Amino acid sequence: MTKTLPRTQHEITGLLEEWSGGNQAALDKLYPLVYEELRRLARSYMKREAKGHTLQTTALINEAYVRMVEQKNVHWQNRSHFFAISAQIMRRILVDHARRYLHLKRGGGAKKVSLDEAMIVASEKSEEVLMLDEALENLARLDPRRCQVVELRYFAGLDNKEIAAVLKISENTVMRDWNLARAWLYQQLAGAG
Repeated sequence: MTKTLPRTQHEITGLLEEWSGGNQAALDKLYPLVYEELRRLARSYMKREAKGHTLQTTALINEAYVRMVEQKNVHWQNRSHFFAISAQIMRRILVDHARRYLHLKRGGGAKKVSLDEAMIVASEKSEEVLMLDEALENLARLDPRRCQVVELRYFAGLDNKEIAAVLKISENTVMRDWNLARAWLYQQLAGAG
């Protein structure tokens, strides 16, 4: 017995295919269908950030969406692929934000700011984001697929079946990659801390 996808999932995949084919009107129809899932992803990211972070959930969604719209020559395979790319883009936005914060904190581009502006992000959170990003970049150099599994599971919130479909591997391979990558990342982050 095959599992049928809900109408909106089929609709999202169809609109992604149309958008990949150059139909800009499909993009306008797509946004309302994906907004809540993008919001869930953004909330998930923002929960890991320090309280008082100046980048709000809505701003993260909008920035990620703008960057996705700017993507050229992307053939969106399906809904899972779209949200996997969305998660990667959100991660990059938060990493860039953390880098800018630490750069300013260390006096780069020093300018006069109010106390409220100076308390943008807790230093520890910014450093944690950068350490995780560095560990993921190292993992990507060693084993790109395992890094993708981590990104798709941890950041995009996909389940093993969805990850297997995106990466075109078995669910058992996804589980094995997740377990090995998680252990490797733990070792890397524990050593850095």
